[in-house]
Amino acid sequence: MAAVICIAAAVIVFSGNPASAVAQVWAPVAAGVGIEAPGHSETPAEPVGTAQTAAPMAKPSDVESMDSIMAAVYDVISGPAGQKRDWDRMRSLFAPGAHLIAVAPDKNGGFAARSVDVDGYISRAAGYFEREGFFEKESARRTESYGQIAQAFSTYESRHNSSDTEPFERGINSFQLMNDGKRWWVVNIFWEGESAGTKIPEKYRTGKQ
Repeated sequence: MAAVICIAAAVIVFSGNPASAVAQVWAPVAAGVGIEAPGHSETPAEPVGTAQTAAPMAKPSDVESMDSIMAAVYDVISGPAGQKRDWDRMRSLFAPGAHLIAVAPDKNGGFAARSVDVDGYISRAAGYFEREGFFEKESARRTESYGQIAQAFSTYESRHNSSDTEPFERGINSFQLMNDGKRWWVVNIFWEGESAGTKIPEKYRTGKQ
């Protein structure tokens, strides 16, 4: 969901600051897809995870529109510390072969991408969510679509508690989505956290298009 998908030592979303890398969540998302990570690879990492089997049956209300599937991603990763997430619901939202990809600065002054599949994300995030509260929501969106495909820049805010006044992380989850004629699928979530050098432009801060 970018947020990721942005989460903990073993997860994949990073903030723009290498010293405080934050994994989303979607994210993260993020950013999207938020998950804190102590560091990141110097070069793009190979995809992490296991071969993804057929997705569990999705709730029709989760996949009937772009709005509903993106809301479901943010909802399924959010919750207080210790709350077990509904990982089968998470799996049901993603197309087979889908990945969650975080971009962050590397220690050499460049940038690197780290990619995991859905089960790879789950295996890394589950432990973090046992220890830390994490709530991520969309604050703005810009969408382009053609035929059965859509691309949405979903601006996210991540908080440790739903009542926190200020988020500890902002960024953009780039959702790639597909409609197969019956339902929507998340094909990938690709995200980057906001940093001093990459402030979110005003056009991505408000509204929904």
